[in-house]
Amino acid sequence: MRIPAEALVRPGTEADLVALTDIYNHYVRETALTFDTAAFTPAERLPWLRSHPEDGPHRLLVAQDLRTGGNADRVLGYATSSQYRPKAAYSTSVEVSVYCAPGSTGRGIGTLLYKALFDALAEEDLNRAYAAIAQPNEASVRLHDAFGFRHIGTYTEVGRKFGRYWDVSWYEKPLLSRTAPTASPAPSRSRR
Repeated sequence: MRIPAEALVRPGTEADLVALTDIYNHYVRETALTFDTAAFTPAERLPWLRSHPEDGPHRLLVAQDLRTGGNADRVLGYATSSQYRPKAAYSTSVEVSVYCAPGSTGRGIGTLLYKALFDALAEEDLNRAYAAIAQPNEASVRLHDAFGFRHIGTYTEVGRKFGRYWDVSWYEKPLLSRTAPTASPAPSRSRR
């Protein structure tokens, strides 16, 4: 995995909201990588940002440009770990995603962000990470493979965008939590 030296990963803040919204809106308008079909305003994205505090299992990390002569405030991409499902039993699972700014793809920014994200998540009581990848998306599949995800299934023609149907493949990764309690075996069921 190539890790770029020209970027710093840090928690996302409200000061990043416009840049993060711009990055996401690029994927909304130009790709089927997200199934949102209408662009967002920063105000509409604020609850999403606030649902990812600086610590805990639901995080938002940004990669900031550090290149000499570059715009040191420029956000190159972001990664999140979000609530997988709202029911309590899912609390040890997260859904992860990574988005790179246009012009920042293929430089190792996604790798840098995921490395930092999974290092941070190792301190949380988490068991699994899931990623949904709209197909085709070879770059995202390669990134997730490199981080130990495995393909667990595909929903065929599950979303319609740009006048056509798209498949979504689901990937799963065990998380090596340093803080999670050891799992106990499932209770046995007696047959009567």
